[in-house]
Amino acid sequence: MMMLYRTSDLPRTIPVFPLPGALMLPRSRLPLHIFEPRYLQMIDDCLKTEHRLIGMVQPRAQKSGDGRELQSIGCAGRLTQMSETEDRRYMITLAGVSRYRIMREVSGFQPYLQADVSWDGFERDLGKPEVDQKFDRPQFLKLLHRYFEAQDLSTDWDSLKDADEELLINSLSMLCPFEQEEKQALLEAPSLATRRETVVTLMEFALRGGGAGEEILQ
Repeated sequence: MMMLYRTSDLPRTIPVFPLPGALMLPRSRLPLHIFEPRYLQMIDDCLKTEHRLIGMVQPRAQKSGDGRELQSIGCAGRLTQMSETEDRRYMITLAGVSRYRIMREVSGFQPYLQADVSWDGFERDLGKPEVDQKFDRPQFLKLLHRYFEAQDLSTDWDSLKDADEELLINSLSMLCPFEQEEKQALLEAPSLATRRETVVTLMEFALRGGGAGEEILQ
């Protein structure tokens, strides 16, 4: 399998998989259960390519002013694992490679969506894991414990204490039950520190009893 380290290695047209609430970030892994015929075809076609990239993207809650129904920024992942069930469903894992910006949607003979994309501005995604210099792990875990209790969530706290900050913050961004627009804000965060600050804001807001539909991300 080809390893991609530079934006020049990445294809300019990729298959796109719109999925509400599904957040993938660079250097993270996203498991997916594929059963719709058009997306089964997408996986079959992806396996025939050298790069094996699929672009995850979230639909917009409402159409944008230009009529676009998808968010402009998504994240592409490399298909690294796949198993097939007896009734021909796929269990796959995508390894996050880089965020991208949709330039235009491409019409073709495939039953699934493709898009011309730009990788410009996301070069950091292809580098080494980010470091959050101001990350206060004890304080963050204290808030996280309160949030998990309030949401009736469970986790392996010992593993969280040892996880590096990028893995911890990105995993929580992907797994916590944040709203769709909030997950998009986490995806578009320009740095790991900004993403951590956003996660903290969202957890504190939930603990104060913030309800769905209230605007906190401007």
